[in-house]
Amino acid sequence: MLKSKSILILLSAVICLSVSLIEAMAQKSRTKKLTIQGSTTVLPIAQRCAEEFMKEHPEANISVRGGGSGVGIAALIDGTIDIADASRAMKTKELKKARVNGINPVAHVVARDAIAVILHPQNPVNNLTKSHLKAIYTGAISRWNEVGGTSDVIVVVSRDVASGTFEVFNELALDKQRVRPDALMQASNQAVVNIVASTNGAIGYVGLGYLSKEVKPIAIDGVMPSVATAKSGAYLLARSLYMYTDGKPKGLAKEFIDFVLGPKGQKIVKEEGFVPVK
Repeated sequence: MLKSKSILILLSAVICLSVSLIEAMAQKSRTKKLTIQGSTTVLPIAQRCAEEFMKEHPEANISVRGGGSGVGIAALIDGTIDIADASRAMKTKELKKARVNGINPVAHVVARDAIAVILHPQNPVNNLTKSHLKAIYTGAISRWNEVGGTSDVIVVVSRDVASGTFEVFNELALDKQRVRPDALMQASNQAVVNIVASTNGAIGYVGLGYLSKEVKPIAIDGVMPSVATAKSGAYLLARSLYMYTDGKPKGLAKEFIDFVLGPKGQKIVKEEGFVPVK
C-alpha cells in the first residue's frame, strides 16, 4: 500500500513537471521578438504598424526605437537589430562595411515623403527659391529682409548628422555644402518643430508627418510640400522612406514588412501624413 502511494506521488510529480515544461516551451514558442531602430521620420509609421501588428499577433514582441537613420543602419550592420528604419538610402561605405560584417542589406521602400521647410506662423515669408534656402543654411543670408521678410535675424535649425533627413536635405537643398556653424542641430523632427514654433525668426525642416498648426510650411521654388507633390516628385525635397533587413526578410520580419506594405500598413502611412507606395 505504502509502495503504491509512493509510486502515485512520484507519477504526480513527473506529470506536474512535464506540464510545467510543456507550458514553458509553449510560452517561449508564442513569443517572437523583433527589434526595429532608426529614422525619427519613419518612427511614427513603425510604431503604429507595430502596435496594430501585435494586436493581430499576440505572440509577437516588437520593440521600436528612434535615434536617426545612421544609428539604425549602424545597428543593422553590427547585427544588433532586425530592421533599420531610414529616411535615406544607405551609403556606399555603409554597404561595404555591411558586407565585411557578413550583412546583406535589402531595402524596402515603405512610403514617400517631402521634407517640408517650416517657419514660425507669424513670419510673412511664404516662398523661398532653392538658392535662397541654400544661402540661408550656409550663412550667406542672415536676415529675413534679404528674402522679403522682416529685419529679424534668421535662426537656422537643422537636423544632426546622424539624421537621414539631414543627409537628403544637405544633398538636395545645399548641394552638399556645409551647414553654417551657428545652426541649432537637433536629434529629432519634433525637436525642430518645437524650436521653430517658439522662435519668431527660426527656419527648420521636417518630414510631412510632423507638420502641425504650430508651424508654417512654405513653398520652395513655388511648390508647396504635400502628399501630391511628394508623390509626383514636383517638390524639390521629395524622397523615399525605407526599412532595411539583412537579406530577404524571413519569419516575423517578413510578416511585419508584408503588413507595412499591405492595405492596413499603407493606410497607417497615409494617416501619419506620408505618401503610400501601394
